[in-house]
Amino acid sequence: MKNNSSKKALQIVIPILIVVLVAGIWGVKKLQKEDSPVASGTNPDFALDFTGDNLDVEKLKSYGLPIIIEFGATWCPPCKQMAPILKELNSELQNKAIILSVDTDRNPQSSRKYNFQYIPTQIFINADGTPYLPSDSGKYNIEAVYGAGGNLLYSTHTGVLSKKDMLEMLAEMGMK
Repeated sequence: MKNNSSKKALQIVIPILIVVLVAGIWGVKKLQKEDSPVASGTNPDFALDFTGDNLDVEKLKSYGLPIIIEFGATWCPPCKQMAPILKELNSELQNKAIILSVDTDRNPQSSRKYNFQYIPTQIFINADGTPYLPSDSGKYNIEAVYGAGGNLLYSTHTGVLSKKDMLEMLAEMGMK
């Protein structure tokens, strides 16, 4: 009789323990994801619209993700054409790539760090922190910008890019 009640108790206790264990693992995983500095919505470095005083590209490089920074303005027609593409990419690629938009009127200091004359202009940085240069040098009209010592500082594109082109570029830039 005692053996029978022990079996019944185990039949009740074991499923309860399994449910508690699974719920505990799920809770820990959820907390880890929310605490991740790259988690969607928790890190201002991954917001689409840059609003700070000083764009810290070195900090962005530290995340180990490919980066596209677009410099534009709200009054610029090609920038308006790029805006929904950038918004989609930023939303879809959280934790895979950093997509930023810098308003040149609101952030003139961040814009002055780069030598460009027209907007929209995009800056490309590989996941390893180096400037992006496409494998097919003429495909996207990417311009390499070199420093005084001949070292590659960054690469740019001026004008509108399609979402398809940007996704291809991000794959080449090391997006996983």
